[in-house]
Amino acid sequence: MPVESIVGYNLNLGRTVEFFISFVLNSLVIFIIAKYLYFRIRRNKDYLFTLSMFNIIIFFICYFLSSIELSLGFAFGIFAIFSILRYRTETVPIKEMTYMFIAISVAIINAIASASVVLIEMIFTNAAILGLTYILEKAWIKNEKKQKIIYEKIELIKPERHEELLKDIQERTGLKVNRYEIDKIDFMRDSAHIYIFHYD
Repeated sequence: MPVESIVGYNLNLGRTVEFFISFVLNSLVIFIIAKYLYFRIRRNKDYLFTLSMFNIIIFFICYFLSSIELSLGFAFGIFAIFSILRYRTETVPIKEMTYMFIAISVAIINAIASASVVLIEMIFTNAAILGLTYILEKAWIKNEKKQKIIYEKIELIKPERHEELLKDIQERTGLKVNRYEIDKIDFMRDSAHIYIFHYD
């Protein structure tokens, strides 16, 4: 049996090294994005997990599919991955959706480009994504203010009524509220403690 094959699997050391380099680079980038850019500001552990797992799983899918001679089929596969974002189990804030898009894009770039792009170009691309995300994030939150309110229209806290709740808060406070977070719900008093975020 040739050294290059064991139980039907090819042993291509060059490609194996390439895979681990791509994986380490991808993991490092998504760790910085999820932990130090997203979580440091948003403090949402659910999305921290989602960002990380989306990135890693999609990296594996794209990397191994890219080694197969696929054309149209591969393209449809990529679109299918993006279609996952259309789920409506709850309303996903636009900021979280943007981070999910970044996580998916980083995974696809590192997985597919590894075979055709030199390492320095991959490093530069990832560094550019990190740098731009950091700069835009700092600018985004620069003038964001946070306030806590007690909200009595408890029927509007359902995920499917997200837009109604946001509009009602804006009308009653006169603030251009861009997002909110429900801190706790008091069913005894039919009220909810909500953090609202707005810009100056």
